[in-house]
Amino acid sequence: MGQEKDYSRYFVAPDLKAAKKRSKDGVRVIRFEDIPEPMRDAGRGKKYLIVTYGCQMNVHDSETMAGILEQMGYEPAAGEEDADVILLNTCAIRENAEDKVFGELGRLKQRKLEKPGLILGVCGCMSQEEVVVNRILRSYPYVDLIFGTHNIHRLPHLLMNALFSKEMVVEVWSKEGDVVENLPKVRRDGLKAWVNIMYGCDKFCTYCIVPYTRGKERSRRPEDVLAEIRDLARKGYKEITLLGQNVNAYGKDFTDRDYTFADLMDDVRKIGIPRVRFTTSHPRDFDDRLIEVLAKRGNLVEHIHLPVQSGNSQILKLMARKYTREHYLELVRKIKEAIPDVVLTTDIIVGFPGETEEQFEDTLSLVREVEFDSAFTFIYSPREGTPAAKMQDDVPMEVKKERLDRLNRLLAEIGRRKNEALRGQVVEVLVEGESKKDPNVLSGRTRTNKLVHFRGPKHLIGQFVKIRIDDPQTWTLRGTLVGEASATGAGA
Repeated sequence: MGQEKDYSRYFVAPDLKAAKKRSKDGVRVIRFEDIPEPMRDAGRGKKYLIVTYGCQMNVHDSETMAGILEQMGYEPAAGEEDADVILLNTCAIRENAEDKVFGELGRLKQRKLEKPGLILGVCGCMSQEEVVVNRILRSYPYVDLIFGTHNIHRLPHLLMNALFSKEMVVEVWSKEGDVVENLPKVRRDGLKAWVNIMYGCDKFCTYCIVPYTRGKERSRRPEDVLAEIRDLARKGYKEITLLGQNVNAYGKDFTDRDYTFADLMDDVRKIGIPRVRFTTSHPRDFDDRLIEVLAKRGNLVEHIHLPVQSGNSQILKLMARKYTREHYLELVRKIKEAIPDVVLTTDIIVGFPGETEEQFEDTLSLVREVEFDSAFTFIYSPREGTPAAKMQDDVPMEVKKERLDRLNRLLAEIGRRKNEALRGQVVEVLVEGESKKDPNVLSGRTRTNKLVHFRGPKHLIGQFVKIRIDDPQTWTLRGTLVGEASATGAGA
């Protein structure tokens, strides 16, 4: 099934020097055309299943793939048992994420034997790694289709090839794709939507594989982004999240205009979407103009996710984060001065190569000083192909785990204290649905992204309500419904 075929031309091994020069290559803006007639009914009477791993960008990519498949006539499957196409949209950020995918591929072999006509595909960030594709070719020959992050718009052609080919279909572009507009999307809930404003990352943090799997930074044109957001407003969406691997680098690649992320946020502020979020931002690109725009509030929420990764300047240098502890703390000071009730969340890695106890203590002291409401915390693990993978991973695993435990206990203590300060306050909550643990309880989020549980009638799902916080917990809030609300542009 294609193991002898030479696929090497599809790949470029991660090369830091070469990748940093890639911005000299041009990127076109092209429009996704209607799916050709012969392909439009290829999925009639058939069903698809997309299994998504990883970040919000992957979730949004899956929405696009679902949109393309439904234009081809496919319908969503209830589960893998009735699926005619199964796509695994993969994540390469950590080794255990890849292990999960390979485990799933192994398990799906039996499904493929039971249903030989099933199309099994692997896409997403893992597909951009040559070592991964070679492993699939060698050990999982029953996979029908492999494609990457830059050529999702080619899915109709690739799927047709997979349907009629006896060989595994592999199309992975090493060069970044063009910015493709007008791609169909399936957004299920009609309440919250992801809006991708740019692709790729040029920061090259030494531990991160993303600049190699997602490519260089490419910004969508503001007129296209704003048109999509206005369309979502017309459809009644209550909240959008602007997406990018490094969202506040938006516009820096424009050569025909001076238009930054702050300008985009200022324009989005004038559109009738009640809540606007963004993720993920990089401290190096978080400028004073952006702070000034966010301080205008309105539909721009007072929650900022600002990954720090480490509180020690030397470790930050080894990570190639390109800022110091002092720069980060000064940025936080400016944000808090402009938005006094801002809620800050972050990402932190413990046990980076060479991290001493004293350097880890710097991370703890920074957490105490900033007082993050919550954080995503990780134990460092090397990713093949990144510069950090060549460093000596010299922090013992038991030390990494002990540091992670201390960090998480500190974050829990701060989170509980910050939540306790909300006791008795009335907050605005966008009701998202039933609680996962109790269908009689509704749940939703505040403007600052805090999860709130309360009892109330089901017709409130999709609405803004006022909740009095009665029982603050470490990571969630419990409260009592005191009334319905319209989005006010203020509150917790």
